[in-house]
Amino acid sequence: MKVIHINLRAAALGLSMIVASFFWTEAALANPKYQFLQFDDLNGWAEDDHQAALDVFLSTCSGMGDSAWDGICDKAHQNVIARDFFESFFVPVLIDDGKDALFTGYYEPELSGSMTRGGSYLYPLYRLPLNPGEFSRREIEETNVYQGLELEIAWIDSLTDVFFLQVQGSGRVLLDTGGSIRVGYGGTNGRDYSSIGMELVRQGIYETNQISAEKIRNWVCNNAEQGRQLLWTNERFVFFREVNEVPADMGPLGTMNKSVTKMRTIAVDPAHIPLGAPVWVEKNGIEPLNRLMVAQDTGSAIKGSQRADIFFGTGEIAGREAGCIKDSGRLVVLMPTQSAFALLSDVIE
Repeated sequence: MKVIHINLRAAALGLSMIVASFFWTEAALANPKYQFLQFDDLNGWAEDDHQAALDVFLSTCSGMGDSAWDGICDKAHQNVIARDFFESFFVPVLIDDGKDALFTGYYEPELSGSMTRGGSYLYPLYRLPLNPGEFSRREIEETNVYQGLELEIAWIDSLTDVFFLQVQGSGRVLLDTGGSIRVGYGGTNGRDYSSIGMELVRQGIYETNQISAEKIRNWVCNNAEQGRQLLWTNERFVFFREVNEVPADMGPLGTMNKSVTKMRTIAVDPAHIPLGAPVWVEKNGIEPLNRLMVAQDTGSAIKGSQRADIFFGTGEIAGREAGCIKDSGRLVVLMPTQSAFALLSDVIE
């Protein structure tokens, strides 16, 4: 039996908005729980820079392909006051799938590379081949199965850097001749993603609470052959494509094929959160964060309604900051009022 508490109130610009809480019995725990909140329930909402969030929302809202969002996107382009816009056209909805909230960070790496193989530049970034699912990571790296097919975009001086670039999905290659090229996600070999950090825990090398990107990287670099064997436990191999049409001062392309924005873009699970949706982030940890962000990206390890990856920017400093994040908190999706009413109707039925 579901018990539903509903209050209706008028929004600032005259739209009816819902504030509702759904309490579920244990028998319903396999389904998501929806808690409809008020903006006053969002910690730090009044102090955020809503215009910065609106600017990011505008960059992708026209590509969402849904009538409920199309009308809102049109309104957003009409010189609105940012905070009033969000409070008038959206309902904050907490979606709980029974898993604890987890925030991590990602970034755009910068790698040292060359357009030709030689010297220390021995590890290729590959374009997507015609039959990408034929080989595992180990087979690709150990037997050079793509040699002679002219799939190499560039050559990198570190196999570990190539691996972490594949985890991040995009990056910049700083060339030995000067200048740079940008690469983005081009596809995979279809194998499942496996966390090498969790493999180190399984082997008893680290405890779960000790794992960070920096520790993993250092262990791989300091244990040459064992490190390579560790990388092979993640059979998923990522291929790339050049994305040099993106201006150097803008972020890399996300899943929506638009540039992502430092500390305003998150990667989410689109099975729970629509790509392009504004999402209120309340992250705990050493440096708590309360901020309105936009779900513009995805990731193979991002699964669940309370799971998000925060984009920290480009380069080594961003990488260090992103690698330290493994925090609890909550995500609250801003759902169009029309969609909220529809969801409420579905639940009641």
